[in-house]
Amino acid sequence: MDLGLQGKNAIVTGGSMGIGTAVALALATEGCNVAINYRRHDSEAREVVSQIEKMGRKGLAIKADVASYDDAHNMVRTVVDTFGGLDIMVCNAGINWDGVIWKMTEEQWDRVINVNLKGYFNYNRAAALVFKDQKSGKIVNISSINGLRGKFGQANYAASKGGEIAMSKTLARELGKFNINVNVVAPGMVMTEMARNIPPEFLNKAIDETVLGRIASPEDCANVVVFLCSRKAQHLTGEVIKVDGGQYI
Repeated sequence: MDLGLQGKNAIVTGGSMGIGTAVALALATEGCNVAINYRRHDSEAREVVSQIEKMGRKGLAIKADVASYDDAHNMVRTVVDTFGGLDIMVCNAGINWDGVIWKMTEEQWDRVINVNLKGYFNYNRAAALVFKDQKSGKIVNISSINGLRGKFGQANYAASKGGEIAMSKTLARELGKFNINVNVVAPGMVMTEMARNIPPEFLNKAIDETVLGRIASPEDCANVVVFLCSRKAQHLTGEVIKVDGGQYI
């Protein structure tokens, strides 16, 4: 099936691991040139680029702090100059630093909000400037079902993920007239490195919450992102698609 992605240029933030890596490789598989942002995982980022290039696509890894407004805009300019344009922005980079509200510090709150919410604003804004001028573009923001339902011990994380959803719906309204689609993928528990390191009782509880009896793979999320970036989803915008196996019904 031709998804219309051949030769498109994409950015995936947080692309050196987990969902971000799966998204970057899935887009490359469909014909995209892909640049990833990363903060710490140099060798993993290089490996992702190597895999992209082995497919015959252009790959690029840029070390950048998503919470930095300047880093975001500089990365977008670099990708446009290197690839010759930008068509797709996937914001995925994020952190969690959990704690109940009566123990959560100001540092915990600020760091999670700055990375998860301000980081998405930084890259969404930088991409919107390009997409608005060319009157086309796809933005997909990776949120979480916890941004819809809340989560004990995650006031900062849930607030950031809920904010991503509200921002995306607003941008869908603002950018639609420029032929720009803005959508959200909201995963439940996904089998990433973070999930593998949590206590088994918490992982089993998440499995019990689903109706399919399993945890999503990063590729499950990537498949939905690719669809939203494709011409098959040209009339979808402002949507929040849960990829959670029925964890939140």
